[in-house]
Amino acid sequence: MTARSSRPRSPVDEYIAAAPKHARRALAVVRKTIRSALPNASETISYKIPAFRLHGRIVVYFAGWSEHYALYPGNTAVVAKFRSELLPYEIAKGTIRFPYERPVPTKLISSIAKFRAAQVAAKRPPPPSKVSRRPLSPTGRPRPRRKR
Repeated sequence: MTARSSRPRSPVDEYIAAAPKHARRALAVVRKTIRSALPNASETISYKIPAFRLHGRIVVYFAGWSEHYALYPGNTAVVAKFRSELLPYEIAKGTIRFPYERPVPTKLISSIAKFRAAQVAAKRPPPPSKVSRRPLSPTGRPRPRRKR
């Protein structure tokens, strides 16, 4: 717990606090931007970096490194959708790298987070149906009921 607040620090708070001094401000802005874009998402640490989870699935990761901070939306659809806005940044294998020297592109990060949330919602499995609960046969059909 901190002296300023009575609430315990989250793992994401600790991640940002442990980042190099020059990275903390950018990471805090990225976190705040994603948090406001995805108000129903929960924060977590996955693969040792901060992430936002929605409907049980990771929407976006972010991390701070020595020369840049990065956003990991994880797919080519994001790069295709935001191609013109991403031109000034380095992109490689689902990673978008932003240099610390430039202002944090909050509108772009917010748009990417919302786009990824829509992708996750579209892939969300339907709720379980109340159809037959009988075990399935190897062919995928319900097994016949046993006669008593």
